[in-house]
Amino acid sequence: MNLATFLDKKKYKNIPLIKTKTGHFEFKASINGVKGRFILDTGASNTCVSLDLEEHFHLSSKETETKAAGAGALDIETKIAHNVELKIGKIRWNDWDLVLIDLSHVNTALTQHGVKSVEGIIGADLLNDGCAVIDYKKQVLYLKHKSTPYTKS
Repeated sequence: MNLATFLDKKKYKNIPLIKTKTGHFEFKASINGVKGRFILDTGASNTCVSLDLEEHFHLSSKETETKAAGAGALDIETKIAHNVELKIGKIRWNDWDLVLIDLSHVNTALTQHGVKSVEGIIGADLLNDGCAVIDYKKQVLYLKHKSTPYTKS
């Protein structure tokens, strides 16, 4: 039995990934019904969206004391939005907490390499909650809700 068949039996949904020139995996997702371009980052602790897109995604955020770091940037100011609807493929989270940060350093690096900018990053928090399996060779992300029971085959 191949991986796709096995995961289908376990109620996983597949999301095709597009490998960019920078080696990142990119895909579409929606926040509060608004579509955007996201990259998959297993090293990012949180799923986040660009701070300047708060209105675009109909988010209501609050300031936080937490500072973020990543991709060569330190002490990045953060905000948090609660009760966010996030959808990737056929998987929907209706009450997600989303971090808002300045992604200009990320997008500058991407565009310098000829890759389109992104609206956000899907991080380990969502990958964990979605019981993620990544098939790097076939460029597919498999997700399901933790609340979906595993069934024995």
